[in-house]
Amino acid sequence: MRYLVWILRLAVFIVVLMFALKNTGPVDVNFFADHVVTGVPLIVVMLAVFVLGVVFGLLLAMPSVMRRRREANRLKRDVARLEDRLRHPTVPSEAVAPETIAPLAPL
Repeated sequence: MRYLVWILRLAVFIVVLMFALKNTGPVDVNFFADHVVTGVPLIVVMLAVFVLGVVFGLLLAMPSVMRRRREANRLKRDVARLEDRLRHPTVPSEAVAPETIAPLAPL
């Protein structure tokens, strides 16, 4: 299965590389307020947009990741506390007679 994943990754990489190498022509990039940058290679524009998309996606996923990390840490602390309680059980200081808990019914 691992080899299949690597073959698929290699195929996707080759397709993306071929696409990028075929699109190297100069383009004009228009910004707001009539600001224009001329003669920028298309491959640079595509790379910049890809990087911005990755950064934006990571920023959107960050709250969920942090919430899951906090939950995992809380659960690990709970497991450690329960394991410690199993290793060192608390022994009652004095024995309690069962009649004090639930008195016997008269016969």
